[in-house]
Amino acid sequence: MNLSDELPVDHRLAQVYRWSASLCGVALLVFGCLGLADGLAFFSTDGERIAGLSSNGLLSWISIVTALALIAGAVKGGNTASTVNIVVGTLFVLSGFVNLALLDSSANVLDFRIPNVIFSFLMGLAIATFGMYGRVSGKLPLDNPYWRHRHPNAVAGGPTTAGALPPAHRVPAVGLPTGPS
Repeated sequence: MNLSDELPVDHRLAQVYRWSASLCGVALLVFGCLGLADGLAFFSTDGERIAGLSSNGLLSWISIVTALALIAGAVKGGNTASTVNIVVGTLFVLSGFVNLALLDSSANVLDFRIPNVIFSFLMGLAIATFGMYGRVSGKLPLDNPYWRHRHPNAVAGGPTTAGALPPAHRVPAVGLPTGPS
């Protein structure tokens, strides 16, 4: 059983993954293109600003490549877009930590400043959250394809079968009356 076959093309989760990857990809593409259009030096660390963030030619190219990866994931859609969002979001957050450690050092080749670090954290969390939406949770609905993939026995018996419900979906019996007194 391949999970990519389980998520229908028109499933609403696929639209969330596709649109979030598209919007974040376009934002990064605009940032990168503005940096290249401004003629920034490739390894400049002079603090030239593009859209309120410090940038150089290298950061512009990295932004464009990342944007193209997000847009390619959006074009493919479905689980691919979700996975691309999760990976790119995680890399953004890691980049924020790495570049935070490199601030005010000669190794800061991307010319990061505090606003860049904050942007990296926020964009990374947003992208990763969109990628995990409806995919990672303790209480996914029974018709969710990811829940169905994780509980194949419940799917075989039908989601309405009392024994098929996972503990998270059962009514707790502790301290509650179960019938007429």
